[in-house]
Amino acid sequence: MMLRLPFTKKAPLVAVVRLHGAIGMSGRSSLSDRSLAPILEKAFRRGKPDAVALEINSPGGSPVQSSLIGARIRALSEETKVPVIAFVEDVAASGGYWLAASADEIWADESSVLGSIGVISSGFGAHVFLARQGIERRVHTAGKSKSMLDPFRPENKEDVARLERLLTGIHDNFIAHVRARRGDKLDKKEELFTGEIWLARRAAELGLIEGVGHMRPKMRDRFGDKVKFRRYGLRKPFWSRFGAQVTQDVLAGLEERADFARFGL
Repeated sequence: MMLRLPFTKKAPLVAVVRLHGAIGMSGRSSLSDRSLAPILEKAFRRGKPDAVALEINSPGGSPVQSSLIGARIRALSEETKVPVIAFVEDVAASGGYWLAASADEIWADESSVLGSIGVISSGFGAHVFLARQGIERRVHTAGKSKSMLDPFRPENKEDVARLERLLTGIHDNFIAHVRARRGDKLDKKEELFTGEIWLARRAAELGLIEGVGHMRPKMRDRFGDKVKFRRYGLRKPFWSRFGAQVTQDVLAGLEERADFARFGL
């Protein structure tokens, strides 16, 4: 006699990838394409998920790493036919918004800070201090453009103009990415690419996000109460707690803390 088992349908699965912190910093827990590649591969391919949810909390960082991570997310989504939905926590600004825009949908908390679609370069100038101390800065180069914006020498117009060309080019790439991903959702009447930041409801009005929503309720509304969540994220190796790596991680943490502080967080 053959025993017939009742048909059981597999519960929907959502892979959750946490993207927390500055992008491309030197600490081992920072977000980079290299560190995230194996995590994203598992999230998209293991268990055939119905969706990948990105939990984003990032003030930005390296434009190159932001682009590489975003491109990897899009490639995996298209290869596996798995949709990507971003959920913003405290902030998705600058490179953090670049990552969010790589998703098919973006949701945020009412108090989330979003935007900062711009590029920044900062430094300091210490040539006056050195002069007062009787210290002379000596720099020799092969190639007149090799030394640019040396903080121990007076700023010159040629260096500033060169830097502005670089920043403008990166900004254009950022704008193109946002326009390609958000398309007709964007408000055509507003200036969205000035580096301004907004709270979630205003960001939704501008078409930068879908609206206000949290990950678990949204996924349950979409996939049912039986949806399962499988989490992925960066883990700090045990051995990295010792030696010079501790100092490197502390310094990276201070730099990351300063990036968050720019948005009042």
